[in-house]
Amino acid sequence: MQNYLIKNIMVVNEGVSAIRDVLIKSGRIEKIDRSIQPDILVTEINGEGLHLLPGAIDDQVHFREPGLTHKATIYTESKAAVAGGVTSFMEMPNTMPPVFTQELLEEKYTIASNSALANYSFYMGTSNDNAAEALKTNSRKKDICGIKIFMGSSTGGLLVDNYLTLDKIFQESELLIATHCEDEKIIKANLERLKKEKGVLEPADHPLIRDEHGCFESSLAAIQFAQKYNTRLHILHISTEKELALFSNMKPLGQKNITAEVCVHHLHFTSNDYAQLGNLIKCNPAIKAPHNREALWQALLDDRLDVIATDHAPHTLEEKHVSRNAAGLLTPVPAEAGSYEKSHAGLPLVQHSLLLMLHYVKEGRISLEKVVEKMSHAVATCYQIADRGYIREGYKADLVIVNMNTTTTATKENILYKCGWSPLEQFNFPAAITHTFVNGNLVYGNGQWNESNKGERLLFNR
Repeated sequence: MQNYLIKNIMVVNEGVSAIRDVLIKSGRIEKIDRSIQPDILVTEINGEGLHLLPGAIDDQVHFREPGLTHKATIYTESKAAVAGGVTSFMEMPNTMPPVFTQELLEEKYTIASNSALANYSFYMGTSNDNAAEALKTNSRKKDICGIKIFMGSSTGGLLVDNYLTLDKIFQESELLIATHCEDEKIIKANLERLKKEKGVLEPADHPLIRDEHGCFESSLAAIQFAQKYNTRLHILHISTEKELALFSNMKPLGQKNITAEVCVHHLHFTSNDYAQLGNLIKCNPAIKAPHNREALWQALLDDRLDVIATDHAPHTLEEKHVSRNAAGLLTPVPAEAGSYEKSHAGLPLVQHSLLLMLHYVKEGRISLEKVVEKMSHAVATCYQIADRGYIREGYKADLVIVNMNTTTTATKENILYKCGWSPLEQFNFPAAITHTFVNGNLVYGNGQWNESNKGERLLFNR
């Protein structure tokens, strides 16, 4: 294994930014100091004018393999993640077939061990009738990130709306439970009402169908189950101001039993963007009215929201009912074509999530140290990930070098997702990811790839 010495770089870690040298040896961070004179053969990288961050850890992605590989694979999406500075991911169970058994769960680990360029973990899936099988994951809590419950509609039987099933899982799970919280009955009632009122629905109706009330009621129910049994609960992709009343910043993250995530698209887009982007930004839970975005930002900064993720969920342009025009630009289908109800929900985001947050650093909305906290440190703490998420001596060398003095534009030519598009196309980010180390291996450096080493399975201190 090659060893590296990164010289004179601004290390951003645990709330402090300082110029240091960093020595990477045998896949780990060997030393952090002001001026390191290595006693081993190293490849030296000049870090002057650059920033070194711990690799981002995305706790919610959909990489579609097995069964949906026409739109994504673990290889393609992990490569996009690494290009965007994401060195570890946790992937959801709504593949084909859904991950309802321990055997199907382990099959995904086998696929990843042969193809993932980033480190990986996979959630155990749940349905209304697989509680006993899902709870077998208790015996594997040191090497499985968590149990996923869709409390709102999803695909392939993954919806869990039977309260007896929910009660059993919350009572007996020894792992973190991650929930998608939207109330199915409220969603269906809103959909039927709007159909009667309007006839043809359009993308701007999406946040009216999957509204604030549906999110709040489902999140409240999840929290009540967790409080009843003192269960470790993590609620994914909070999208409403109303839900924020359910979360607290009165304890340090490591002492919280109930935590919450916000996704980059809910921090960036609002319902005003449906007019231009249409189905391109259709996702669940929906992107909602602007006051929700402002409230999410405030809750992120005051630590009611604990981590930033993507909910990366690629679909083909055909599935989104979007095409490209003669100039190659994305062109949403007009509402009258009835495309809204046919369009799949989900956005591909993992290649640009860190860059998007660096945009908000440049805008003065958030500090670089806070971005590192929410995308790396807090995820590691929240999930009790072993030896990752921080720039510390002895930790795995999952590291990202960022140039804050240049720009990156997302274009169809440089997008690495298999689906081949992004809702952020033509956006000009005020930074660039120049190097990404995964377990001490320089997988991506200045546009060059070394794919000879695969990522590792995440382990958890539980």
